[in-house]
Amino acid sequence: MIMVSNRKIVLIILLVMALSATTYFMLVVIPAKIARQTYDGAKQIGKDVASVFQLTPEVIVNNTIILQQKSPVLELATIKQQFQHQYSWMNTWAGSTKKINISGVFESKAGFDLNKRFSIAIHDEHATVLLPAPQVLSVELVGDVKFSDEHGIWNWVNQQDRANAIEAFQRDARTYAQQGEFVQMAKNNAKEKLTAILKAHGKTAEIVFDDSAKVIAPER
Repeated sequence: MIMVSNRKIVLIILLVMALSATTYFMLVVIPAKIARQTYDGAKQIGKDVASVFQLTPEVIVNNTIILQQKSPVLELATIKQQFQHQYSWMNTWAGSTKKINISGVFESKAGFDLNKRFSIAIHDEHATVLLPAPQVLSVELVGDVKFSDEHGIWNWVNQQDRANAIEAFQRDARTYAQQGEFVQMAKNNAKEKLTAILKAHGKTAEIVFDDSAKVIAPER
């Protein structure tokens, strides 16, 4: 009877050890492995975004920041396009009107202000991307300017008029670029690329454009 009891005790001890090992594996080893894979996957998403956009977004997994936002530049241009622009400058004095017709080629860049927050928050298989609202970053004259002068009867075009006309011409070109489709093109371009990157990692993407979000400084 003593031998049987000892065997039972040994079996119970072995069973307890097996259950303990299984519990440890299920509650500690597997979650740690999954968490490590999740964090590694999040870091890879950050690297893939950086390879496309030349900047690292803030990456958050289950409310934990995995990567801080980093950028070597303050602006990200995703769309660059040239356009022909025409403008007419006029001045009237004593009933006599002079006019300067101007035309030239501009290059417009639209994209994002990186002083504002760019983050990717990951929860399971869903990712919410936060970007600042896209905007026109620059409008530069890149082609030769052509002038066509129309003198008034006693109000003639002079060099100062041309200087005033070219300044107004550039302001009008920038207004045109801001009202055109360049900003929408920048938004669509960013959404398309980010959605493709996240899809490759098995994530559905929600892209949110919020101009009020600020970059979160790392804790010290």
